[in-house]
Amino acid sequence: MSMDGHAYIVGAYEHPLRRAPDKSTAQLHAEVAAGALADAGLTFGDVDGYFCAGDAPGFGPMSMMDYMNINPRYVDTTETGGSSYLVHVGHAARAILSGQCNVALITLAGRPRSEGGAVRTATFGPQPDLIWEEPFGPRVVSLYALCAQRHMYEFGTTSEQLAWIKVTASHHAQHNPNAMLRDVVTVQDVLDSPMISDPLHRLDCCVVSDGGGALVVTREAIARSLSRPLVRVIGAAEALQHQSGGYPELVASAARQSGQRAFAEAVVTPADIRYASIYDSFTITVLIQLEDLGFCEKGQGGRFVSDGALIANVGRLAINTDGGGLCSNHPGHRGGMTKIIEAVRQLRGEAHPAVQVRDCALAVAQGTGGAMGTRHGSGTLIMERV
Repeated sequence: MSMDGHAYIVGAYEHPLRRAPDKSTAQLHAEVAAGALADAGLTFGDVDGYFCAGDAPGFGPMSMMDYMNINPRYVDTTETGGSSYLVHVGHAARAILSGQCNVALITLAGRPRSEGGAVRTATFGPQPDLIWEEPFGPRVVSLYALCAQRHMYEFGTTSEQLAWIKVTASHHAQHNPNAMLRDVVTVQDVLDSPMISDPLHRLDCCVVSDGGGALVVTREAIARSLSRPLVRVIGAAEALQHQSGGYPELVASAARQSGQRAFAEAVVTPADIRYASIYDSFTITVLIQLEDLGFCEKGQGGRFVSDGALIANVGRLAINTDGGGLCSNHPGHRGGMTKIIEAVRQLRGEAHPAVQVRDCALAVAQGTGGAMGTRHGSGTLIMERV
């Protein structure tokens, strides 16, 4: 089903807290939902579609529907990890276009910081389907380090080049009052930080935070009746890269498939994009996705990201102008939600003035789920300002 430009993101809200020991996960879901609906100028009573993933507590959507006192006629609980919420926006748009709902509420929340979960260095836990990894007790960071090592071996990528991705995030985060890490760092600072899993240093890894975010997607008639800037969904796609067809390529992600399909649906190319929100669990995550989305050739990512090339209004492409997961927040395993929210801010002209991309009319949000180096999923979302 073609988008035809009839589904709009009318509400977006990111929770300001990075530590919430006195709040439940359900409470965080409800608070971000209320924030996104208020941003749109709508109420809980307007909601007839609800979308959440595995971060929803209790019995998932049924528990949250009770908690928020909503009665949707359409629900979706697709779970693809960090790409879940990119996928959900695409599903919501298609549900709206097919008449299954008119006002879709999408919520994410997590408390890994208060609960003591360092999600990016944690083990996966017992997963007998990971037959080649499980016996060795893999940690998430070690699989990404494996990808980084292979990328370095095949293409000559360097730790200094990866460090520029963190440097970029820090330049942006200094303007975000809610960011966990607001100090600007240098390439040498990244290289001097402790090695976590060779070749990834501590500053190559994302933060761990509480928090969350929510979005409201509606049909065109409702969007145009609201006094909000219009952000239209013009392309959305998802893809899975898994083990049953052979071990995944360590230097490539499922963004190759989802990105190609999303750009084709939107009838635009990477060269048209003014702003990109790229999932940044680790610096190598960003580099590989930029290649796979087509912003540069495979193997050229190191050169593409170097020397400030991704800093807003300085380089060739602005990314993650809120500081991203590397500096601002990462509320659990599904940080893709905040990627969409910052893209919406950019398209509305509501990002911080120091990082607002001039004449930002097209943006892409990209997320991965699972872990590169083993099974993972990808969601790509392309939006335009109307």
